[in-house]
Amino acid sequence: MGKGNGRQFPALAKAATGIGGFDEITGGGLPRGRTALVAGSAGAGKTLFGIEFIYRGVTQYGEPGVIVAFEETENELAENVASLGFDLKDLIKRKQLVLDFVRVERSEIEETGEYDLEALFIRLGHAIEQVKAKRVLLDTIEALFAALPNQGILRAELRRLFRWLKERGITAVITAERGEGALTRHGLEEYVSDCVVLLDHRVTEQVSTRRLRVVKYRGSQHGTNEYPFLIDRTGISVLPITSLGLNHKALNERVSTGIAALDAMLGGEGFFRGSSILVSGTPGSGKTSLAAHFVDAACKRGEGCLYFSFEESEHQIIRNMRSIGIDLGRWVERGLLRFHSARPHIQGLESHLALMLKQIGEFDPAAVVIDPVTNLAEVGTTHEASTMWIRLVDSLKSHGITAMFASLTSDQEHPEMSEAHISSLMDSWILLRNLESNGERNRGLYILKSRGMAHSNQIREFVLTNQGAQLCEVYTGTAGVLTGTARVAQEARERAENRARQQEIGRKQRELETKRQAMEAQIAALRAAFASESAEVEQMVSNARLADQAVNETMAILSQLRSGEAKNGPIGESKGGGNNGGNKKNGGSGRGQDERRRPTAS
Repeated sequence: MGKGNGRQFPALAKAATGIGGFDEITGGGLPRGRTALVAGSAGAGKTLFGIEFIYRGVTQYGEPGVIVAFEETENELAENVASLGFDLKDLIKRKQLVLDFVRVERSEIEETGEYDLEALFIRLGHAIEQVKAKRVLLDTIEALFAALPNQGILRAELRRLFRWLKERGITAVITAERGEGALTRHGLEEYVSDCVVLLDHRVTEQVSTRRLRVVKYRGSQHGTNEYPFLIDRTGISVLPITSLGLNHKALNERVSTGIAALDAMLGGEGFFRGSSILVSGTPGSGKTSLAAHFVDAACKRGEGCLYFSFEESEHQIIRNMRSIGIDLGRWVERGLLRFHSARPHIQGLESHLALMLKQIGEFDPAAVVIDPVTNLAEVGTTHEASTMWIRLVDSLKSHGITAMFASLTSDQEHPEMSEAHISSLMDSWILLRNLESNGERNRGLYILKSRGMAHSNQIREFVLTNQGAQLCEVYTGTAGVLTGTARVAQEARERAENRARQQEIGRKQRELETKRQAMEAQIAALRAAFASESAEVEQMVSNARLADQAVNETMAILSQLRSGEAKNGPIGESKGGGNNGGNKKNGGSGRGQDERRRPTAS
């Protein structure tokens, strides 16, 4: 239901064509119960468009159909579309389809009276009744009017034909050849049709591209741009987008790059799922090797991956990646990895885009690699290539597919310029550079940008080994960044210097230990001498105390003796005077000596 001024309006009924992408452009298909004109030059795909409309209607929507051909017989039509999987003969057997060839030969026709299509109406009506048809294809209408000079009668009969079909509720497709300066040869069919679809098959610089445009659609909105379309083994598929809106979801889930050190540079977790990553660098810098790690990591998680290669074949890529320890062949065998390898100039940009989106829709991968994008840019102009990448990136983001784009950079002096002009579309940009110094060339890697996450700003040496890609720390000195042998020599010098420092530290520690032991021995000797002297002093102090004690005791005794003489007589005097003779023997009168010591009594 449409809306206008707050009121609801019925939407135009439509019949789905079943043609991939076309129903999206027209908002549901062709107008139901009306006539649509499909015009184009020879080889544009008009007949196939009409037959697929009928075939899909029978097989997918249960609407029987009628095909009336004026140029090809029943067998010719059936055989032509059998390679696309359209089994018209089976539908005829099941009475779901009527295929009628009407032979119109001008040399066998003589015009008498007024020209009309009454015989066609009878024949067509009978065919419709046979299978209760809801869809009709008339291919091509010019055969009926090729020799009719009267434009008034031609217009009238066309109107009558379209009215006849509309009255019976038939959804009809009528094909017509493109004319000079007009959509059709007669320039009338487009005016009486309710819907006009123009198919174009153009060649630009020897590259062909098919495009479709809805010129007119009465009563319905529709896409008005030119849309590329393909004719492949399954029929017609239309790329229904010019540019999707910026309404895709931003996922927070992270996916690994396949290189642990690179994951660490991207905040430790890798890229955001559904993001677009640009890997640019000069030839031989390792872009494909980095993409192979990304693919290998995705397949290890059990996720499907689609690899578009425009420079190397599938087997060449698998062989080359084995040299760095990555076996992509096992993932191809398990059905997790699919390669599509083609030269860019095999078709136009729009056809490449339509083919890629068709394969993405069929395989439904979680990751996509395009290697390299710069080769595709050579097919068209810069504007055409830029428009193509916008369409592709928007489509991948809308489906949550993580995509890696490898881009060749030829200007070593300006490596931060993408020759494919898609850097602004990318969420992450990894730049690979060739670093030349000391007579050799080494690879360097750094992250130019990575939206929405913390990331390293350091340059790391990117080394390819038989165990895969490795990121090494680089050395920055006065001469710049050191890589390769210069880095190895610097590492050797640092190891030698470190050993010398460790040896010097060990020698100093041993000297210090010797000094500590000598100091402790000296301290022990001093302590022993101090203890000896201390014991001697303590002994002297003890002896002095004992001497003082003896003196004190002697003095106390003497004091007591003196006190006793005063009370009991002279010291040594016995009661019998027996000591007198002894005193005389000592050469003197003992009496006299005693008198000298004794004080005179007053």
